[in-house]
Amino acid sequence: MVHFTSVKDAGSLDKAVEEAFWIKKNRFADSDLGKNRTALLIFFNSSLRTRLSTQKAAENLGMKVIVLDVQQGAWNLETRKGVIMDGDKPEHLLEAIPVMGCYADIIGVRSFARFENKEDDYQEVILNQFIRYAGKPVISLEAATRHPLQSFADHITIEEFKTREKPRIVLTWAPHPRALPQAVPNSFAEWMIAAGYHVTITHPKGYELDEPFTRGAEIVYDQKEAFRGADFIYAKNWAAFRDPVYGKILNTDRSWMVDNNKMRLTDNAFFMHCLPVRRNMIVSDEVLDGPRSLVIPQAANREIAAQVVIKRILNEISKTERP
Repeated sequence: MVHFTSVKDAGSLDKAVEEAFWIKKNRFADSDLGKNRTALLIFFNSSLRTRLSTQKAAENLGMKVIVLDVQQGAWNLETRKGVIMDGDKPEHLLEAIPVMGCYADIIGVRSFARFENKEDDYQEVILNQFIRYAGKPVISLEAATRHPLQSFADHITIEEFKTREKPRIVLTWAPHPRALPQAVPNSFAEWMIAAGYHVTITHPKGYELDEPFTRGAEIVYDQKEAFRGADFIYAKNWAAFRDPVYGKILNTDRSWMVDNNKMRLTDNAFFMHCLPVRRNMIVSDEVLDGPRSLVIPQAANREIAAQVVIKRILNEISKTERP
């Protein structure tokens, strides 16, 4: 593994999950692998689980970790090419990125969709600049269109708790007071389809995701119908994808919240969410705090997912350095 930005970089998902289960039982077995190596984690946006889990995973492997909050601990960075830098941004990513590469062996980058330009978001301008100019392996800590470490952890969690070989997974839109990126639902759908699960996506009309991420999934506009017989319910809000309303809120219907009445339609399904979650808007307290909620095991598996990825990259680095 050279970079990690999507499910395609994980290779065989069966082998990835097998490795994750082994690491979960032996998380310090490779504590010398990252000796004298440094991971630089760069955050253009806020983070709790991603920051903590990735730092912990890198330290489990013996790495030193530097965390950089771009909004608090660095110059205001220009990201566009060809601009006259006469504003409030004194440094350009084109210089900052190779400098960062001088100080690190692996770079993790978190940069959300900005909803200013769909083309820029979906071309992953910032993430791809790091891949192109850093000269070091790059891990997506959530980008504009995908959150692969979250989806990997989700996959590990489902494999731990499933009771049938090919469970029925439902990704449901839920209301939110803010317009949120499509990265988590895009990535979750992509991983679940790649895993060969039965995937249903339910949302109000107008919230269709970009088709390359959902090809192979069933799209249902009736939430209650989608829930019937499900094994796992994954709730997440996202803003509209299609032009001309990209990044906009089209619907605030609170009836899309996941509650006990809807969960009773399922086959005793587990509830999942990537966190943070808006209680009694995305999901009711009863479901979130109930015995079938997996939000904490999901969060715990973020460390395991990150450790699999970092370990594979460190092994690849070691191979290239051998005489």
